[in-house]
Amino acid sequence: MSTPYPFTAIVGQDDLRLGLLLNAVSPAVGGVLVRGEKGTAKSTAVRALTALMPKVHVVSGCRFSCDPVSPDPACPDGPHEAGAGVSRDARMVELPVGASEDRLVGALDIERALAEGVKAFEPGLLADAHRGILYVDEVNLLHDHLVDLLLDAAAMGASYVEREGVSVRHAARFLLVGTMNPEEGELRPQLLDRFGLTVEVAASRETDQRVEVVRRRLAYDDDPAGFAGKWADEEGALRARIVAARALLPEVRLGDGALRQIAATCAAFEVDGMRADIVMARTATALAAWAGRTDVLAEDVRQAALLALPHRRRRNPFDAPGLDEDKLDDTLEQNSGEDEDPDPDGPGGGGRPPQGDGPDTPPQPEGESGDTPAQSVPEQGQEQEQEQGRSSGAGEQQPVRAAEPFRTKMLSVPGLGEGAAGRRSRARTEHGRTTGARRPRGALTKLHLAATVQAAAPHQRARGRSGRGLVVRRDDLRQATREGREGNLVLFVVDASGSMAARQRMSAVKGAVLSLLLDAYQRRDKVGLITFRGKDAEVVLPPTSSVDAAAARLELLATGGRTPVAAGLLKAHEVLRVERLRDPSRRPLLVVVTDGRATGGPEPVALASRAARLHEAEGVASVVVDCESGPVRLGLAGGLARDLGGTAVTLDELRADSIAGLVKDVQSAGRRAA
Repeated sequence: MSTPYPFTAIVGQDDLRLGLLLNAVSPAVGGVLVRGEKGTAKSTAVRALTALMPKVHVVSGCRFSCDPVSPDPACPDGPHEAGAGVSRDARMVELPVGASEDRLVGALDIERALAEGVKAFEPGLLADAHRGILYVDEVNLLHDHLVDLLLDAAAMGASYVEREGVSVRHAARFLLVGTMNPEEGELRPQLLDRFGLTVEVAASRETDQRVEVVRRRLAYDDDPAGFAGKWADEEGALRARIVAARALLPEVRLGDGALRQIAATCAAFEVDGMRADIVMARTATALAAWAGRTDVLAEDVRQAALLALPHRRRRNPFDAPGLDEDKLDDTLEQNSGEDEDPDPDGPGGGGRPPQGDGPDTPPQPEGESGDTPAQSVPEQGQEQEQEQGRSSGAGEQQPVRAAEPFRTKMLSVPGLGEGAAGRRSRARTEHGRTTGARRPRGALTKLHLAATVQAAAPHQRARGRSGRGLVVRRDDLRQATREGREGNLVLFVVDASGSMAARQRMSAVKGAVLSLLLDAYQRRDKVGLITFRGKDAEVVLPPTSSVDAAAARLELLATGGRTPVAAGLLKAHEVLRVERLRDPSRRPLLVVVTDGRATGGPEPVALASRAARLHEAEGVASVVVDCESGPVRLGLAGGLARDLGGTAVTLDELRADSIAGLVKDVQSAGRRAA
């Protein structure tokens, strides 16, 4: 087994280390979500935490880690009698993003269950993680059906496995730790709220800290065991402090004053539900225990708010997480309690985790609290140069703000796909309504009971059936085929030419695209953004799961110049060709946002028509959002939609509450031909 990187050797990242340590002290805090750019020691810190966790007492031979003091009466390996048990190290179980449902919750041997009535159950990762750590790297890329299973287990503290009336239940209480890079997409709100704490991490901009990070990492890579040995004393001291804080935790008093501050803070920041209040109370209590105190102070409440509230204040995926610290301080001051210890420097020295005092530890910058400030948003149009040359009389104009987003009609790809699970287009999936049966390819995951019985019934006499049980063999088993929904690649091709800036249309256009991006987030799509103006088209955002990145690029989009529609469509054709090689099962949906007025170069309209027919020939589902307005309309966007083999909708028709219709399914070339 490889030697993990020592937790105390991690340079900086105070909030990350504090969030993990608080969960080690009090697992009831509810886990931690670590958000940050790549290469910021997210995974290293999580894996290093395992070595600091206190040992776990379990029933000997129990695959479900039952506590010998109070064993689970419903344990599949039980019943167990209370006893001494054995001790082992706490486990950290990693959940791969591409794991199957059976790998997560466990698998039942359906053949034995039907033929012998035996619940032959193979535990999954949830059973392995019971009373330990469940770590999900790139948690924002986890498939929806696995997210649902995690939510259920985290909420109930148990995992249920059911296959055609045969069910198994076992305890599944674990510390949930997730890491993610926000550039690759956001989490579903339900899972985001399930994490007790969240921390934002970023690489230090201090030269000395960066030098020390590299120095320590190189030393570890050269001799992991020797490097870990140099930090053994610091690791032992931190482990002892965790044990002491756990022992002190039941004695910590959360007074009425601190409770009032917690409630007032959650109300002031308008967080949904009551989970935030409960998490803040548990976090503040853990902070006091970590500091060696038995009373919760205002500083504990403040730190708890900075860790527990930022991710709960988001109303849509385009909101940056963060907390107004001035407002937080005002709220705490207005609701200061009478029961606080007046001495802020009580025993324990505060809630911060110790930075290792090992060799060559760099000095920490003064005044850093480790709190993650809200990210500042650059002013629109900052440092953008104006084009001096004009083509067709329209120079570049500064970006305009998007209009308020709205709920859009659902645009779907026709036919039946087999892409990643999502919520847009029809697809063959592992979850959904049953539509038929087939022989299983590989392991059986969803039994079609009626088809299995029908396949086994004609052979009962030949197999010597004598009793009431059905004699079932593997060849009789039938896999249920199911139909659900898939996520698509929604590629936006946005006209940013001078004609779109006329009559302030660009604000409405940006609002419409922003609305479609929000819809794509909710339907678990990948998105890409191409813009065209002047003489060429540009891939502003390559296909990604991060819709908030697309929204940010859209907000800074300037307009002006001619309208090279053909260039935009040809660029889209190239992007889709590459994505088809990368992910052939994910079907694309092309959304062209334009007024259709192609200009610039020889025969711009004919060239745009030929470029559109390339997409039609490949059966790409497409829709044209017609942005033309005013009393005189040329209908050019409708003609472009016909060349694409798709559908044209106006900005008004795009709204879900429009009287133009309920749902517009995108027509593909193949469907039109049929």
